[in-house]
Amino acid sequence: MKVVGLMSGTSGDGVDAALVDIRGAGLDLRVAPLAFAPTPYPADLQRRVLNLCSGGTVVEVCHLNAVLGEWFAKAAFRVIRKAGLRPAAIALIGSHGQTIQHLPHGIRESGLGPVRSTLQIAEPAVIAERTGIATVADFRPRDIAAGGQGAPLTPYVHYLLFRHPKRSRLIVNLGGIGNVTYLPAGGALSSLQAFDTGPGNMVLDGLVRRLTNGRQAMDRDGRLAAKGVVDAGLLTELLAHPFLTQPPPKSTGREAFGDPFVAKLLAVMRKRRLNANDVLATCSLLTAVTVGSARRWLRGRTAQRGAAPLDEVIVAGGGARNRTLMQDLTAVFEPIPVRTLEGIGWDSKAFEAVAFAILAYQTWQGACANVPAVTGATHPVVLGTIVPGRQGWQALFKKTGRRR
Repeated sequence: MKVVGLMSGTSGDGVDAALVDIRGAGLDLRVAPLAFAPTPYPADLQRRVLNLCSGGTVVEVCHLNAVLGEWFAKAAFRVIRKAGLRPAAIALIGSHGQTIQHLPHGIRESGLGPVRSTLQIAEPAVIAERTGIATVADFRPRDIAAGGQGAPLTPYVHYLLFRHPKRSRLIVNLGGIGNVTYLPAGGALSSLQAFDTGPGNMVLDGLVRRLTNGRQAMDRDGRLAAKGVVDAGLLTELLAHPFLTQPPPKSTGREAFGDPFVAKLLAVMRKRRLNANDVLATCSLLTAVTVGSARRWLRGRTAQRGAAPLDEVIVAGGGARNRTLMQDLTAVFEPIPVRTLEGIGWDSKAFEAVAFAILAYQTWQGACANVPAVTGATHPVVLGTIVPGRQGWQALFKKTGRRR
């Protein structure tokens, strides 16, 4: 069954689209990547998306929901063309959407107590109508409704694809936010542990955008950070952030490490007359240290054994292309080997899009794909909502071989 996965992360810079062929059921899936294609947003659209994350009108939310639906549909067409296929050959699309607000701890509401919520836009009805392909979206809200944080969701896919009978692995995803999945050697799904660690690329990207007045969107390859020297005092202050000392289950996003965090950091830089490259070097090491210190939360820690057994660290996401950040991670985890996802045959940049293709497949199969021990949900749930394609349910049943 051919499925497209669509993902736009907290950087809000565009849509990553992956096309995969999936066979099997439950935890025994065979997944073959067929194509990957990024679709960048125009600079003005990225700016509007990021501004919306820090506050916008109802009109802007409504409008950009439809606008991003069009862009996600474009991304789906692009990856299908790249694979040399027609839309009629594709059974499903799984769309994560664009997160504009994530409130996993909730806001207190009279008569209800704290109410958790999350909001991803990029209207799935638009995607389904433009492509004609059934679209699964809104993966996070069901887990939140079941008492979870709605994140992280990719650890389920990490387990499906990367578990090993003899090697304990830490899968590190460095998108805008960093997160880790610990896969004990030979462990069951219930044995995995996963949570957000703090900023991935978000703070680094935000600093570069502000320091260059938008002329650059990132510190490509970590070149600027490589020229800087870590400021130990600043690093110590940053490591005192309350999220970093909070035990899992935990998830975070732009609400904690977005523009307000970057603005405060820039104010400190100017007050202390710190060099910009030094601040970037410090924030690069901040990401690496927060990932490394995540080992304190892994089960198996004892006074005699130290941290839980770990044989290798595998890095995915855009941060895997940042050489300075990878060097920092290597230093933090030494002597444990650190390598990118490419080392085990997968594309680091494509993986999260692949993950949402797999989650969409499991939704259509009626399989629960959250991990309650990770998200804090009270029970497993089937994630997402299904929007039929242009030809309705009959076409979807025919393509997937399922009966009503």
